[in-house]
Amino acid sequence: MAQGVLEGHPSSDGALILSINGSLDTTSTGQAWRRALQLITEHQPKGLIVDASRLTYCDGAGAALLLELRRRQESRRQPYEIQSLDPAYRALLDLYGRWDAQRPEPLAPADSPVEQIGRATVAVWRDVVVLIAFVGQLSSALASAARRPGLVRWKDALLTAELAGVNALPIIMLLGFLLGLIMAFQSAIPMRQFGADIYVANLIGLSMLRELGPLLTAIILAGRSVSEEIDALTTMGLEPVRFLVVPRVIAAVAMTPLLSVFAGLLGLIGGAVVMLSLGFPLVTYIIQVKSAVTVGDLIGGLSKSFVFGIVVAAIGCLRGLQTKSGAGAVGESTTRAVVSGLVLITVVDGIFAVVFYCLGI
Repeated sequence: MAQGVLEGHPSSDGALILSINGSLDTTSTGQAWRRALQLITEHQPKGLIVDASRLTYCDGAGAALLLELRRRQESRRQPYEIQSLDPAYRALLDLYGRWDAQRPEPLAPADSPVEQIGRATVAVWRDVVVLIAFVGQLSSALASAARRPGLVRWKDALLTAELAGVNALPIIMLLGFLLGLIMAFQSAIPMRQFGADIYVANLIGLSMLRELGPLLTAIILAGRSVSEEIDALTTMGLEPVRFLVVPRVIAAVAMTPLLSVFAGLLGLIGGAVVMLSLGFPLVTYIIQVKSAVTVGDLIGGLSKSFVFGIVVAAIGCLRGLQTKSGAGAVGESTTRAVVSGLVLITVVDGIFAVVFYCLGI
């Protein structure tokens, strides 16, 4: 018996009966598909009936043909019927045809630009309100911790200091060294044209200690957030801000200035490597850095890193407190913590720049 043979003849009511003789598999369905479309085009039937009484085998390709015939008839609003189909093949059609039985709902019209701007404005305003409320709660909790240090979970603070500080030290030192190396190399070449390559030491010293060291440290630590331990604490009637946020803020405030010092020191070492390669003695580089960098510059950088630590820890904990259940929600909160942290770090850095300029520092 020939495989995939499909024949058709009209019925008395104007419908077309398609009879399948044999199997519908990957090798025979193509011929049957072309034959079915040819018969439908010739007869232009009012309905379509598929006689599957002599269908011996049907795989995914055959199911695709039967579903395509059904789709065509439904698009024309004409009846479609499959007769004497084996229950096993009926289950195959139900498996592949479930998407066709449930048609998707039409897409809702897109919001206008004004509506989108309004929604974004409301979302930002709500986030600002939540941030202000969280700052108040954190300030109150830190004041309570200052009055009663015994209430602080110092073990958690030390553990967080190890995870966020000690474990981050190698990458911060590496990035600080590479940043100083690259800055010195990139600036030395054009400055040598004017005989001012010795002032590369001034550039590296000021930029690493005042600006890039604290900024690099804050960016590295920007993704830290609170775990799902919050849910358990809330269930037990405990305060998440007091029991989770305060130890993490204390740890971040303690570790960020230290890490920024290491970043600045390794940046100076990277600059020294470049200056030595350009023929300058190490003592000349050190003297030039000491003449350019003052104690005020170092204090300014440490004050920046101190505030950056508070910002990074606070925003990370806030996004952690807002985390919903599920792995996807954790990833979303982490992303929001990183983005919000970078934005706030940039804003705070800009405020420091204006303040330093006004104070003449």
